Amino acid sequence: MKILIIQTKIGMGDMIIYLPYIHAISESFKQSVSLLVKKNSRASELLAEDSHVKEIITLEKDMDGFNGMLKLSSELKKRDFSKVFIFNSSLRYNVISRLAGIKSIYQYPLFRSKDNIVHSAKIFTENVTKKIVSTEPNLIFRRKKNNLNKDFKNICLGISASGPTKRWGINNYIKLAEEISKKVKCKFFIAGGKKDIDLINKFKESNVGKNSLSFETLSVRETLQNISDCDLYIGNDTGWAHISVALKVKALTIFCDSPVLAYGRYSFRMTTVEPEGENNTTTHDTLGKDKISFDRVLGETFKLLN
Repeated sequence: MKILIIQTKIGMGDMIIYLPYIHAISESFKQSVSLLVKKNSRASELLAEDSHVKEIITLEKDMDGFNGMLKLSSELKKRDFSKVFIFNSSLRYNVISRLAGIKSIYQYPLFRSKDNIVHSAKIFTENVTKKIVSTEPNLIFRRKKNNLNKDFKNICLGISASGPTKRWGINNYIKLAEEISKKVKCKFFIAGGKKDIDLINKFKESNVGKNSLSFETLSVRETLQNISDCDLYIGNDTGWAHISVALKVKALTIFCDSPVLAYGRYSFRMTTVEPEGENNTTTHDTLGKDKISFDRVLGETFKLLN
């Protein structure tokens, strides 16, 4: 028996959120699985050491459209899968699975409107495995021994975001680091990519910047090591926040403009801050980056550091 799991959400954070359900299916059927994912999920790097996953199949651009359906179904047919678990309601992947000759197809109800990502995945997985499934992600990663100074608190600042409306301003992070440094001996690790270089440089040029290390030139694997060494993540709702909790690092996640009930309530390690006036109501339409209380973020930071 060969098992395929199809997960088509695009980001690293989404990939992390689906980990408990991938693991549950693998464990329920007592075998490793193949994953069909999008390249930006970075699954090949994130799951390189995960024994639940034996193969990553990447959705390429030439697999779009009708001809792409035929190409993908042909590629899957060669692998002779007997079961597929489709974590979406798309007719496209149902048809592809049938064309690939997969006899047992498990999928969300077709044409269902958008739902809470965690709730949908949990209910679906529990229905097919007949077991209660935890929502806590576990990123399986072989950590190297670190040489960090134990007298310091190592804090990861997630200044990046998938879009400007999800990003709490860099001046806020500089001010936050300054206030933390007044009371706690700490070192800051800046989680951001090459596209964030202007923000990273602004932080490094600040008064607290000399006591920081940034990740923009590191690989995903190298970044995982650095985050796993941290005591706390503070930052925007981005992939690094979800990776942090999967590495068992506490995360203070700032939800400016994304659904907090979908992305912020699945792990006990994640504490969330929403715009003022919001209470479990932040969505993609909130546009609340200028309504985040600095004092609230600072207060929650000290609670988590104690």
